[in-house]
Amino acid sequence: MSNDCLFCRIVAKEIPASVVHETDQTLAFRDIAPKAPVHVLVITKEHHTDVGALAVADPALAGILLAAAGTVAELEGLAGDGYRLIFNTGPDSGQEVPHVHVHVFGGQPLGPMLAR
Repeated sequence: MSNDCLFCRIVAKEIPASVVHETDQTLAFRDIAPKAPVHVLVITKEHHTDVGALAVADPALAGILLAAAGTVAELEGLAGDGYRLIFNTGPDSGQEVPHVHVHVFGGQPLGPMLAR
């Protein structure tokens, strides 16, 4: 755990979050600035900077994180019409919190992958 990491502090329950799913190794909560009707962040409870670092350090946990994202999509009723998973890695991607997380988006047609 990193004391200056926002998501580590959420895991430690120092900062409140609207939790939608939790396992021993993952935590899923609603984004505070949603970009779609459903916008949930799924994180590992263990601190890893991004998905690349997680994949190298603990490939099994990377799989567990993806499985948790799929579970969240099911719980949020997105499986039928579809949903989008996004990992941002590094500053050019727009990653705002240096703790691995996957965005689960859905609840409406999401349009093209990238706006130009």
